[in-house]
Amino acid sequence: MSDDEAMLPKIKRISKEKKKLKIPVLNILLVLFCSFLLMISTFIQLNITHFIIPHDIISNHTLTKKEFLYTFSIIPQIPAVMFVAGVLGRKLGITSVLIYILTGLFFLPVFALGGGIKYLLEPGFGYIAAYIPAVFFAGSILSCGFSIKNILKATLIGVVTIHFIGIIYMLFICAIKHEGTAFIKGWILSQSLLKLAYDYALSLASLFVAKYVNKYIKYLIG
Repeated sequence: MSDDEAMLPKIKRISKEKKKLKIPVLNILLVLFCSFLLMISTFIQLNITHFIIPHDIISNHTLTKKEFLYTFSIIPQIPAVMFVAGVLGRKLGITSVLIYILTGLFFLPVFALGGGIKYLLEPGFGYIAAYIPAVFFAGSILSCGFSIKNILKATLIGVVTIHFIGIIYMLFICAIKHEGTAFIKGWILSQSLLKLAYDYALSLASLFVAKYVNKYIKYLIG
């Protein structure tokens, strides 16, 4: 047996040990990066302008170009959550979300209205808490592959889960605080009904991006 042949098993063993070391380190970096992404997405506002049909299009007055355009402002945190689910998967994705939530509750004001343990009594905290089951469901679906069907399904279930749990939690907090019907109706309209389509469209786009990021990560791991 030549020296090269004798060294081959040793080289393979060293290579395997390096891969075992490389994957956990990469996972840690990805989890921390995604947690940071969730934090900064809270303070980003996107203005989406698109075409609409004005409600008074059949009226006699002349419509201007501006009346055919509508601008909606949205904070892209739900799309960021879906991106995390796509890149990290179920287990690491939940870890990343937990880091974000615990940071907001105990360390830094990374939520939209600040932070601290008192944030548990904010009507909007339910949407944040719902990131955990949303990542679980979306990550479970995407673990079977990034087919068009799975991406559409993961996006729908993830986004609906967040809004559904968010509304239920809001109703619970409003019951404790004895908020009126007007507040509840206004909240559901502004925080969920008007946002659902935009959250879905942006989340869908973020999962398509996550698909290729996921492929690149697997390429790096080898």
